[in-house]
Amino acid sequence: MHDILYHRHHIEKYDHLEFPGVVPRTFIGALAISLLTSPAVLVINFLHLPKVYALIAVRLILGGFILAALWYFRVQVRRKFGGQVEAFFVILTALQFHLLFYCTRPLPNIFALGLVILAYAFWFKGNSVATLQLLIFATTVFRCDTLLLLGPIGLELLLTKSISLWEAIKCGCLTACCCIGLTLLVDTIMWRKLLWPELEVFWFNSVLNKSSEWGTHAFHWYFTSAIPRSLLVAYPLCLVGLLLDRRILRYVLPVFSFVLLYSKLPHKELRFIIGSIPIFNVSAAIAASRIYNNRKKKVWRWLFVIMLGLVFVSLGCTAITFMASYDNYPGAYALKSLHQIGQNSSTTDQWIHIDSFAAMSGISRFCESNIPWRYSKEEGILVEEYHHRNFSYLINEHPKIDGFRCLFAVHGFSRICIRTSFPPIMLLKEPKVYVHGNIKNQYINHSEWPGC
Repeated sequence: MHDILYHRHHIEKYDHLEFPGVVPRTFIGALAISLLTSPAVLVINFLHLPKVYALIAVRLILGGFILAALWYFRVQVRRKFGGQVEAFFVILTALQFHLLFYCTRPLPNIFALGLVILAYAFWFKGNSVATLQLLIFATTVFRCDTLLLLGPIGLELLLTKSISLWEAIKCGCLTACCCIGLTLLVDTIMWRKLLWPELEVFWFNSVLNKSSEWGTHAFHWYFTSAIPRSLLVAYPLCLVGLLLDRRILRYVLPVFSFVLLYSKLPHKELRFIIGSIPIFNVSAAIAASRIYNNRKKKVWRWLFVIMLGLVFVSLGCTAITFMASYDNYPGAYALKSLHQIGQNSSTTDQWIHIDSFAAMSGISRFCESNIPWRYSKEEGILVEEYHHRNFSYLINEHPKIDGFRCLFAVHGFSRICIRTSFPPIMLLKEPKVYVHGNIKNQYINHSEWPGC
């Protein structure tokens, strides 16, 4: 999105050509968000504001799209289950950290999430064709693994006779061809080679199973760790909702099957199955509504008290997670501090090398500044090789590097500590990212720095 907004048609300057990543990704989502953000970026450039404001703008547009999809889904929840279930759906969603946290993150999973939520809305509305079309678009363009959700939902639509087999085949083939044609056209131009990105992703993750090189989890991890942390109070309520209202069962089962099928892949991350959360929240909202309506009855009164207690516990967990996430971007804070402290260091080019850890902890091209700053993300440089290079500054995870002076360190979230004193919960931080200056630079040697 940065390159589209700032380099426009000069594709040779785009970052992905030098750092393509493990697998290619489509430009379609980035193009759509950039187009909507371009008026705001024009104003930002006119006022000579830092590029980080453009980052805020693109993330607000993306978040607005996801929230708009959630709003439309909420409307369909009200039509199908009533206003009270809708109200509890909103409350439970607002209590959860991860879904809203991911809403503004420019990942293929999140572009797909918006389409999946819209598909759920049309599924509730009874529009089977639109449901399939949205899921096919998400599968072929943004996340090939959405196929694991498309399959169970498509099967449910066929078994309930919501759509005929011939209609499903016709809709599926036509939509898939259009979507594949679109991504081939756009991404072949942007990547400068004939390319269907999600086909390569499917081959890499599912056929070659190379995603496991980035870590593995047990088969049950989604059900025993990721989903409980995401749903919080909605997790037990979701199970109760299945018992209280059979109407939700036809919606939960396909989504549960999606998570179950995904569990077979060794490499697991919450963002892979984040599209399941809205449906589970609906089931939880049904349970919460029923408990609230019967709160004056003897047994239900205790259930209501337990539910209220879990709501406050969930609120506390969300607050703690929010505070932890706030301190989880030491790379970005390090670059920002270097720009502020070293802005008068020299009129000549100042080269900053950013290692992989720093880049993954908050630094993006939106964080870059103008002359004299220049940036390198060259990978594979050994620690002992840095002093042979002509970098002015280094931002990385190593506390000591030959030929460089450690100027300052930036702390990041480490772990949660439970104490007997007040406050009972402490968030502990430790040095995560270090900023080093080349000792050959006279300004660095004769200036005061915070130190490490």
